[in-house]
Amino acid sequence: MPAPSSHVAEVPGGGNSAGEERAHFDALIAREQRIEPRDWMPDEYRNTLIRQVAQHAHSEIIGMQPEGMWITRAPSLRRKAILLAKVQDEAGHGMYLYSAAETLGADRADLTAKLIAGRQKYSSIFNYPALTYADVGVIGWLVDGAAICNQVPLCRSSYGPYARAMVRVCKEESFHQRQGYELLLTMMAGTPGQREMVQDAVDRWWWPSLMMFGPPDESSPNTAQSMAWGVKRHTNDELRQRFVDMSVPQADRLGVTLPDPDLAWNESRGSYDFSEPDWAEFAQVLAGNGPCNAARLARRRQAHEDGTWVREAALAHAAKRSGGRP
Repeated sequence: MPAPSSHVAEVPGGGNSAGEERAHFDALIAREQRIEPRDWMPDEYRNTLIRQVAQHAHSEIIGMQPEGMWITRAPSLRRKAILLAKVQDEAGHGMYLYSAAETLGADRADLTAKLIAGRQKYSSIFNYPALTYADVGVIGWLVDGAAICNQVPLCRSSYGPYARAMVRVCKEESFHQRQGYELLLTMMAGTPGQREMVQDAVDRWWWPSLMMFGPPDESSPNTAQSMAWGVKRHTNDELRQRFVDMSVPQADRLGVTLPDPDLAWNESRGSYDFSEPDWAEFAQVLAGNGPCNAARLARRRQAHEDGTWVREAALAHAAKRSGGRP
């Protein structure tokens, strides 16, 4: 893990030249020390982080929807409690991440407005429907498993508040992944109909899970610079390969088949070969034409509107306690 910054940031206007500030920033990145909110940073670095952290926060909030719809239809009180806890965790993750974005000068209300207007993205995976209760388990196993592959390296991100937020997020996501896998093990030990439900869910979620890591490296415009700054630690393709290698033995243990006829162990590479996802489908989902894009944003927009009175009441209470002072 990068060492904490041992420097004292200059107060804005404190006399450092632009060149000295840039050299100091570059030196911190080279030493793998953390950049903190009061430190000088290039606008490009700040904007890249706002984009990434906001997209991550939006994904946690929108990601509550596919599983949240199953809370009232859970097959037992135990499953209901587990799912309630998980959806609550996802809301908390979004709050941590919006707070991290605010340390970069972003405004949470502005980020929300951009999301519900379709001007900021969230993970493509959440634009697919959860059709059966088996989807709850597969989302926990595959989607949260992919999130863990992507997010654990972010605990070493060069930006301090983001990296520290990810420590707790990753611990909870790991628990979610185990919960999903345990649900699938239970269903695979059940009736033929339950096993068919699990296999169907795996068939539908496998390819979108591979797309979660983003486009191939040669088509990813931001990866090289993000890695140079230490915002990211691995390329999209490296993370995708790690996820496949992790998932295949887990699928064997479950007794399900991953829907890729080209999936095979490559002895020379020490990893699995696998097919490319349908990148045309990925582009369509990102463009807003996925199965649930419109429904997800409409639900988020409605929830935001329904919460207006709560925000107004909270602001009025805060103003009253402060005597009207901002």
